[in-house]
Amino acid sequence: MAEVPADQRGSWAAGGVRVAAGETLSPSAIRHQGPVVEAVGLTKRYGSRVVAVDGLDLRIERGETYGLLGPNGAGKTTTIRMVLGLVRPSSGSVTVLGRRAGSAAAIRSLGAMGDTAFYPFLSGRDNLRALARRAGVDDARVETVLEQVSLRPRAGDHFSGYSLGMKQRLGVAAALLKDPTLLVLDEPSNGLDPQGQLEMRRLITQLRAGGRTILLSSHDLDEVERLCDRVGIVAGGRMLAEGTPDSLRGEPRLHIHATPPRAAAEISTQVEQGAEVVIDGEQLRITAGAKPIDVASLNAALTAAGISVTELHGTRRSLEETFLTLTGGRTAGADSVRSRTGE
Repeated sequence: MAEVPADQRGSWAAGGVRVAAGETLSPSAIRHQGPVVEAVGLTKRYGSRVVAVDGLDLRIERGETYGLLGPNGAGKTTTIRMVLGLVRPSSGSVTVLGRRAGSAAAIRSLGAMGDTAFYPFLSGRDNLRALARRAGVDDARVETVLEQVSLRPRAGDHFSGYSLGMKQRLGVAAALLKDPTLLVLDEPSNGLDPQGQLEMRRLITQLRAGGRTILLSSHDLDEVERLCDRVGIVAGGRMLAEGTPDSLRGEPRLHIHATPPRAAAEISTQVEQGAEVVIDGEQLRITAGAKPIDVASLNAALTAAGISVTELHGTRRSLEETFLTLTGGRTAGADSVRSRTGE
């Protein structure tokens, strides 16, 4: 925690944050007022033919968990590497807290779980201490992050003896050492068994509750739907759709088995104005319009008109259906490695 200089007390400090007299302020408390991550027209080409990321726009607000969802080879990892400053964009721009990705200021504000190389015959604790010293972080922070990822009981064991789930959690602990504003997690549950996946989801849920901004890259639809405030679906290096998991699933539908179906459709159209009513044999498929379907009122109106209703149930398109529709059912690689001339 740094003491605010006397000439800045009671005045506007860097970043436009009001500092009261006698207040101490850590660098992370001087907050950038815009989005945590902003990419505009972000593009990465390899040579003249291969386009890994193609004009992608991305905006991640403070405190949200944003899921980058796409099939293998969609451009997710390349996008993340540009956010981290590990890969230079061919065109477009990406900033972290208003600073160019890869700049010293941007790097100080983020932590990433990725391809961290741990020493196999050092303990988990000693591996983190080595990383902490390289990052200029006090050893006391090591114990804090070990507690956060529930590894303190095994912190003294060699890394080589850890399960894959424990190794993944140690990677998250390493990413938390600098107490970053932005936490980047690239496929955190990849390769884990169901128990390991559950533990990782619990950990991410705890980190979300602390108000940290998280960028989560995954092709696990269930994980993204459970954990993320907003989701961007990427394929072929392009953003195909973006929104909350609920909004991406589309409007709810009501299925009614009614006789006679045409009369039932006429009444349904009158009761549910603005809804889409489709006749399929003796079934009606009603998609909500501007307001939710009032199932009780609709059922009462049909019954009062002498229409026999033998079945009535609601459905909602799954995020998986949305994903497969948008990506054309592709589940791997080749969609993002394409030629401009082949479009």
